Amino acid sequence: MKYGIVGATGRVGQILVNIIKNSDDSIGAVMFEGPQTIEFEKETVITNDAKTLLENSDVVIDFSAPAATQSVLEAAIENPKPLVIATTGLNDHQQNLMLEVSKLAPVLYATNMSLGVAILNKLVSMVSEKLRDFDIEIVEQHHHFKVDAPSGTALTLAESCAKARGLDLKEVMVTGRSGHVGARTKDEIGVFAVRGGDVVGRHTVGFYNEGEFLELNHTATSRETFARGAIKVSKWLVNQKPGLYSINDALGI
Repeated sequence: MKYGIVGATGRVGQILVNIIKNSDDSIGAVMFEGPQTIEFEKETVITNDAKTLLENSDVVIDFSAPAATQSVLEAAIENPKPLVIATTGLNDHQQNLMLEVSKLAPVLYATNMSLGVAILNKLVSMVSEKLRDFDIEIVEQHHHFKVDAPSGTALTLAESCAKARGLDLKEVMVTGRSGHVGARTKDEIGVFAVRGGDVVGRHTVGFYNEGEFLELNHTATSRETFARGAIKVSKWLVNQKPGLYSINDALGI
């Protein structure tokens, strides 16, 4: 299988390239902005054009930035290919583009490609529903280079909690507290970001009640976790019909 990698010189992109280089698959094309910081095989097409990337790929994995993802989605409307998208911080227009492409080709979107986080989402949904009287607070930690906050993973976890209680996350999410804010409301879901050092990713979902609390935690110790997760779901995706899929679909959970 020929992979197309968007953001191939990024932190996860470089890991993806090295893993695929040492597999039975190949890298058909890579797309990135800025200087080339790693070496690619001679047969790999190096480009900053999404159309060229798609033409030389069987499946595309995208760990990049929203602007790059948008260019790939726009090109995929004319040349549909299976897409695995892990870019976070997408706006409404970019998410609508993804939906349009999914009518033409299989698209898998996940804010976190970790298999453990996929299970965590299932767990927090169950706990949120069963422990309805418990307050929910989510804390996420990442390295100091991360540009979006809260993380896409934290927002997905919060959405899982809200849906389990029949709540609209936009109406109940709180991302900051300062000053005399008053007592916490019953349905409030706190989502808070910590940035520092080289933390790969840590997410804690806490359920707090009088006399007890439960915390569910996931810690990523290596970005290779995300790269291998993306490769795993891509092998599943290429055999699917057009549609918008989640990592849970790929894992059958």
